[in-house]
Amino acid sequence: MNRRLIHLYRWLLGGIFLGAGINGYVVFFGYDPFIATSPEAMALFMFDYLLFIEKTLEVVCGILLLANQFVPLSIAILSPIVANIFLLHLFVDPTLLVAVMIVLFHGILLFHYRLCLMGLLVRKPAAPASLEK
Repeated sequence: MNRRLIHLYRWLLGGIFLGAGINGYVVFFGYDPFIATSPEAMALFMFDYLLFIEKTLEVVCGILLLANQFVPLSIAILSPIVANIFLLHLFVDPTLLVAVMIVLFHGILLFHYRLCLMGLLVRKPAAPASLEK
């Protein structure tokens, strides 16, 4: 795929997650969000630590995607969050446009960096030589 498109998708996904993460911190500290947040989504964060942990991951991964650092790791960390966003919008909050865009951008990046992620799918990895003595 065109390298410029990959950079665009990486920037868009990073910006979405950075903005959503910062928006979550605003809600966490008791202020009104600057980006509209569905009550159904906020109801899932009944315990504040879940909101804090997820939004911290979103901010960190968003920054890493924007900085083009540890992109495969960021994509792997964001995978369950992307799945949760999509399923939430599919079954609970029927505004699917943003969720479909996030899934599309994430899927394209996942496919582009698939060779970097293939090591995660090794069933029985051999121990590194430095550990075998």
